[in-house]
Amino acid sequence: MTERILDFSDEPARLAARNGLLVVSRQDKPDVTVPLAEIAVVVASHPQVSLSLAVLAGLAESKAMLIACDARRLPTSMTLPLASHFAQGDIYESQAKTPLPTRKRLWKRVVRAKLRAQAALLAAFNQPDPGIATLIPAVKSGDVTNMEAQGARKYWGALTAAKLLPEGFTRNADGDWPNALLNYGYAVLRAIVARAICACGLHPCFGLHHHNKYDAFRLADDLMEPLRPIVDRAALQWIKRFPDEKELDRAAKQHMAGALLERVVCEEEARTLFDVVARLAQRLARVLVGEQPVSYFKIPEVTYAGAAV
Repeated sequence: MTERILDFSDEPARLAARNGLLVVSRQDKPDVTVPLAEIAVVVASHPQVSLSLAVLAGLAESKAMLIACDARRLPTSMTLPLASHFAQGDIYESQAKTPLPTRKRLWKRVVRAKLRAQAALLAAFNQPDPGIATLIPAVKSGDVTNMEAQGARKYWGALTAAKLLPEGFTRNADGDWPNALLNYGYAVLRAIVARAICACGLHPCFGLHHHNKYDAFRLADDLMEPLRPIVDRAALQWIKRFPDEKELDRAAKQHMAGALLERVVCEEEARTLFDVVARLAQRLARVLVGEQPVSYFKIPEVTYAGAAV
């Protein structure tokens, strides 16, 4: 099945749905059609993009996610399909009743996988491990000693020290460049993860660790953590190629979205990120409904088919 990420950022466009197709109309250009069933994510960032209710319904029916952007063209909201699995109600109930100790043990696995992924990315860019590997066995249930934050400091510090990121860089959602580049990639990744969560009957608001009451996608925020280095890698590649570019333009967005469409090597097989995320969500679902123990929730380690740079 084709998985497409569509970004409408450069010019006004009118989106309509007809006969199972997304119809894109732009001034002085012929209409373009894309099968709704082939769409995974739509990013609407130009302020003059309009769409019909039929488009929203069609995207939801095909399990696609719609990301809307603000005046700065940064992602600000995301749609959620209401019905995506035949046993959704029962799964929601089991998910909501998941005991805290179980959620803590699952989060421990997420944090350890994230640290392994960060260390692997540094190695891919020929950088020495700044001590991330030593944190992995120290992660306790629920990460009560916050090894995740310690790893983040070492990780971003190592990338900056190696001049892979600009001098003085601080990872902050509202910070200076290249934070906007990372934010965009993370937003698309978040949509891909949320889509997989919904597809297996889970509700993304029931998180393992994230608990912001204003966040409707807490579980997506949890599960995307070990996959963030995929976005980081794409950002580092862009910065190296265009060190003087500091604008989230069409080319930068295409590069970041394209990186999420590449195949990755997972468990000795080349797979799409969509497949990796789907398997991850399915494993979690089976644990949360009581079909499998926590040990079944194995987070695959991702390597890359191509070179890091």
